[in-house]
Amino acid sequence: MADRLNGYRILILETREEAQFSRLLAEQGADVLQCPMFAIHDAPDSAPVEAWIRRFVAIPCDDLVLMTGEGLRRLMKVARRIEVERDFIAALASARKFARGPKPGRALREIALEPQVTTEKPTSEGIAEMLARFDLKGHRVGLQLYPDKDHSVLTGAITAQGAELDPVLPYVYDAQAADANIVTAIEEMAKGALDAIALTSSGQVRRLIEVAQAHGCEARLRDGLARTPIASVGPVVSDELKSHGLRADITPANGAYFMKPLIAAMAAALSQKPPRHVQGTIRLD
Repeated sequence: MADRLNGYRILILETREEAQFSRLLAEQGADVLQCPMFAIHDAPDSAPVEAWIRRFVAIPCDDLVLMTGEGLRRLMKVARRIEVERDFIAALASARKFARGPKPGRALREIALEPQVTTEKPTSEGIAEMLARFDLKGHRVGLQLYPDKDHSVLTGAITAQGAELDPVLPYVYDAQAADANIVTAIEEMAKGALDAIALTSSGQVRRLIEVAQAHGCEARLRDGLARTPIASVGPVVSDELKSHGLRADITPANGAYFMKPLIAAMAAALSQKPPRHVQGTIRLD
């Protein structure tokens, strides 16, 4: 039913695929406060990315581990620019593809491919546990990485199985550009102007804390979070909150750790009280 969140003002911290989340919330009538957390840019040195793609085309990897949908889309952008898109897709089709959660799978389907295996735990540790069930000895394994993460546990787990690892990092984050947006969002929470904050990745929690500490407003952040219901998409986010002394007030039912079940849980929880404000669309940038 549409308009289940009509009039409720919900903060989302935009990362890779939050545009879809914003649209789904808006379809339910929510007043979405969009806070970009960082800008995403192509790798500043494109040569290693181009070389990785050309290696993959020349001799496709036996296995490919996709950590993010954004990563595959950035790789496809480079493949189009160097005019090997069709050959690259054919090479991708020949590899056994492992996806870290549903987002890489969606990116694969955009080029008419499917992952052979999707991890139940959308984390680096979950990928490592999943790969441990497969024989990788002697395999060449392509690994698409993402920025601001220590991937040593995952890369060590792959090489420990006797695989030849070929990693690629196709994009970088520009975090400082969005600091002012996050500080403004913190003030909105502290003023009690939001009905909820919805978190879909553990990195969002860490980023909030880091920016608040850097700008001397951690107390304001914690005050704001104490008076604002926190919606968490699943246990990874909830555990990250807990590690910082915070709590998840709203989570999806029945272990359905996806956006639509999260929205349904938010609608059920928030409907117990009227919205705190008059509706109006705002974007912090």
